[in-house]
Amino acid sequence: MMTDVEKTSHSSYEAAIERSAKIEKDILVNPKKYRVLTGDRPTGRLHIGHYFGSLQNRVRLSKLGVPTMILIADYQVLTDHDAFDKISQNTKELVIDYLAAGIEPGEDVIIFPHSYIPEANQLMLPFLTLVSNAELSRNPTVKEEIQSAGLKNVNAGMYTYPIHQACDILFCKGTVVPVGKDQLPHIEITQTIARRFNNKFSPEKPIFPEPEALLSKTPSILGLDGSQKMSKSRGNAIMLSATEDETAALIKKAKTDSDRHITYEPETRPEVANLLQLIALCTKETPEAVAERIGDGGGGMLKKELTAALNEELRPLRAKRAELEKNPDYIRKVLLDGAERARAIAKATLDEVRAAMNMVI
Repeated sequence: MMTDVEKTSHSSYEAAIERSAKIEKDILVNPKKYRVLTGDRPTGRLHIGHYFGSLQNRVRLSKLGVPTMILIADYQVLTDHDAFDKISQNTKELVIDYLAAGIEPGEDVIIFPHSYIPEANQLMLPFLTLVSNAELSRNPTVKEEIQSAGLKNVNAGMYTYPIHQACDILFCKGTVVPVGKDQLPHIEITQTIARRFNNKFSPEKPIFPEPEALLSKTPSILGLDGSQKMSKSRGNAIMLSATEDETAALIKKAKTDSDRHITYEPETRPEVANLLQLIALCTKETPEAVAERIGDGGGGMLKKELTAALNEELRPLRAKRAELEKNPDYIRKVLLDGAERARAIAKATLDEVRAAMNMVI
């Protein structure tokens, strides 16, 4: 059994990349061996950064036959947002984006809001006893989220955010969580909680798996300003729900530089490189090939190419999205059906947890 120190060393970024690559290979052969837990907070509609960064991968995994739990983390909105009055509508908008992107709820794909799974949230109390205040306080992802949200008065919910994520992952015994590098600390604390719970309460018959990160292969998508991560709050995003004309207008305002000859140089020309990368994601070319094709066409041609490629890529999604918006009853049914199925899984896990902690009456 590895110690916490050894586990931390084992969880270095390089080791995580290696483990992720092995999982990717094995998923192709043994998709049913895994259970993916993924999701989003309902803070608004999704944008193209979500589409290329996570939605396409979720569709891919689900079509491979990997059992997939897609969580809408509505409680977590309360930690750093004041938009609770829009949670219900935003939740439905997320489902519309998911379905329009190609995610199909079914036997192996469950979409659910975690506020409807009280049994999963009951895991919070025992899990909190397994982690120290110091461990929560030094979580780098929490620190970054506090800073990016500009919070001056930080509520306790923000510090316990990683524990809540652990509940989300472990209630369904998720084994794989698709994340970027910045989310690795959350996966590590979930591994720690699973290991400590098993060692303390159920050493002979471990209840929880230690989930692994499935690292994204998509490069980070910058916003149209070319300097920050794409975000609706920063006003630098193209929403999946945008029309073709709105998309063209937004891209027209995108930042480039004064050099007319287009080259792919992420370090020295990040704004141009970001637009080239977006085109490449749509056309399945390399960014270098796109740059060579545009050549001396300048920023104007670069933006026209991106507008055409992005609108072509998103046309089927947008058509499906328009249809789904007309059927709110179906969207609600997807959520309620998903919550019922997720809750059955959570109840079974909570029964195991109660038995392990000698709380069955």
